[in-house]
Amino acid sequence: MNKYTQKLIYNAPAEEWHNALPIGNGRLGAMIYGRPGNELLALNEDSIWSGGFRKRNNPKARANLDAIRSLLAEERIREAEALCEDSFYGTNEQQRHYMPLGDLNIYCLAEGYTDYCHELSLEYASDTVRYTVKGVTFTRTTFASKPDEVIVMHITADKPGAVSFCALIDGRDDYYDENRAYDEDTLLFTVTDTIPYACAITAVSEGGTCGTDANRIKCDGADSATIIIAAQTAYRTGDYIKKAISQAKAAARKPYKLLLDRHTQDYTALYGRCAIDIEGDTPKSEYTPDRLAAVREGGCDNALVTLYYNFSRYLMIAGSREGTLPLNLQGIWNHDMWPAWGCKYTININTEMNYWGAEVSALPECHTPLFDHIERMRENGRVTAREMYGCRGTVCHHNTDIWGDTAPQDKWMPATLWPMGLAWLCTHIRQHYLFTQDTDFLAEKYDTIAEVCEFFLDFLTENKAGQLVVSPSVSPENTYICENGEKGSLCQGAAMDTEILTELFNGFIEAHDILSAKGYELLHEEDVQAVKEALLRLPPIEEGKYGQIKEWAVDYDEAEPGHRHISQLFGLYPADLIDVYRTPELARAADATITRRLTHGGGHTGWSRAWIINMYARLHNGEKVQENITALLAHSTADSMLDMHPPFQIDGNFGGGAGIAEALLQSVSGIEFIPALPPAWKAGKVSHLRARGGFDVSFEWKDGAVTEAEIISLAGCPLAVRAKSVTIEGTTIAAGEDGLCHISIRKGESCKMTVQR
Repeated sequence: MNKYTQKLIYNAPAEEWHNALPIGNGRLGAMIYGRPGNELLALNEDSIWSGGFRKRNNPKARANLDAIRSLLAEERIREAEALCEDSFYGTNEQQRHYMPLGDLNIYCLAEGYTDYCHELSLEYASDTVRYTVKGVTFTRTTFASKPDEVIVMHITADKPGAVSFCALIDGRDDYYDENRAYDEDTLLFTVTDTIPYACAITAVSEGGTCGTDANRIKCDGADSATIIIAAQTAYRTGDYIKKAISQAKAAARKPYKLLLDRHTQDYTALYGRCAIDIEGDTPKSEYTPDRLAAVREGGCDNALVTLYYNFSRYLMIAGSREGTLPLNLQGIWNHDMWPAWGCKYTININTEMNYWGAEVSALPECHTPLFDHIERMRENGRVTAREMYGCRGTVCHHNTDIWGDTAPQDKWMPATLWPMGLAWLCTHIRQHYLFTQDTDFLAEKYDTIAEVCEFFLDFLTENKAGQLVVSPSVSPENTYICENGEKGSLCQGAAMDTEILTELFNGFIEAHDILSAKGYELLHEEDVQAVKEALLRLPPIEEGKYGQIKEWAVDYDEAEPGHRHISQLFGLYPADLIDVYRTPELARAADATITRRLTHGGGHTGWSRAWIINMYARLHNGEKVQENITALLAHSTADSMLDMHPPFQIDGNFGGGAGIAEALLQSVSGIEFIPALPPAWKAGKVSHLRARGGFDVSFEWKDGAVTEAEIISLAGCPLAVRAKSVTIEGTTIAAGEDGLCHISIRKGESCKMTVQR
């Protein structure tokens, strides 16, 4: 194991929450500070939210829809926005927000400690704290087990009888009901002011004594001890107290080694599927903060880039597993009772960005919580579509919560009234199919895509040019300046809306054709034809006066030319409507768009910088990929390697990881090796990344050339490689007029080749 690419390493405890180290099993999470004498685990459970479902659809919206559209068509922006504030904002401003479980404090004597080290192993998903006090070395190993649904901390010493501690839970201010000993070895912590939940904490020891004392667990003179943390909520089960206690006690009956082995086997089965290794000089320091500091000072650390990618995969497995809720703004890690932006699902990019790397990084199972949440939103979205807009189908705006709330969130004109949230989420269904070729999955989700399309078939309206546009809407979080100097956000026909609809409609038609050809019985035949007709009437992607991609139907100036959102480039990434091969003029305009944003201070937030990395990868600009990865590490990454918006948002971690993979492998138009290779990445190796069409791809490169490659067909689809030629077992296959080398391969077959790029 290469400690420079597989471990986060520290020589001092974390002083702040965002520099603690995260563990998780998809549902349960903890941030570990690594303190020797006063250890703190900030605990989370993904379904602890502030309350139940709220009905928030504004009953005045439908009656005022035509009026607001007319005002927008006449460019009476202030009047349109005033009407929006009155009749389209939610009747309650806020959806529910995510909340912490509590803090587990572990007190022990550690005065004058030496030889301190805190490590997070990405390879085995375990956190280790090690230090020495008066000649005795203590080790704490902590992990979050998916098989046993608990968090486990194992404490050892290299001297018999040296393990003693006192542990208790708090950290919810006064917002809890019970905090007491349930029995002689288990604590019980219960809360009902939110979604009700219970946390059960128990401990067992080898030697010494271990048991409860009022609201604490005390251990004295043990050789070793194991602390078990379980939690359950009323969101998932009726008797959440009983289940939490049962899970804690069941885990405590298992030997520690068995708990560790079960966790390790479960985790490594996912994490070990693929790997990226970028060669480079050995870092001068093994400590993660030192390495980040060196990058800030202009150093190059390819192993740190590899570590960042590995960390993104680690976080995906730790924060999103089958049967859990999807990753929110902070994954599953939050310590604030009132977190920034409610720590909700912000679906005008952030939630989607969390899952950009799931498929290419061979973690399709981790993508499924997002699909499950789309289904939770469908019924609420039907009500919103009907009551607010008088439309069929289902719709959601720019945020949703644990209950799948679909009404407008916040009262902020640049973001609130944006009806594209479900449409964007449904493009993930298509991507999952393209990577996996799972037709049963596509058939299961076909009606969901159809319902979202139904909404827009009813909702789209004609502009003065006879085109179909989304109105009212916004270009997420941005503001434009009219010719008369007036500023506005509400609009008709924002470029991003049209691009999302193009992707959605194409995906619906594609799904219909695929499933029909395979004999599935389908509904929505009339809608398929209507979508085909609507697709022809959507506005095209256009260049503006600065050579950029126009953000609005009118070529307005932006109030913030360096705005963090670059929404008009949805068509470049994550979609592929703008492509260096098929639409070179638009690709040049996309490049100009990014340059304009960056020149005016864009890319200043972590997630925005991550998006730019992916955009430059699609534009095949390896120098800019390297420049922006460096900026992400230098300016938007905490010592814990977590992304700083600021404050902490996890989307930058996932977007950055996806961008690293995108620079090395693309598959939107045939499989393409190292399409945006940064100059510093002189050599390296990719093992078992996934490509669209259901392919497993491995290759090595050196000095800008692919030295060898292997592609395994997982689904039996036609294989096309973008290259001048490929040579397979002595036979050379040249590219056709489409720039692709077409290769015959059957499902389960492996194809080794040399590549002439």
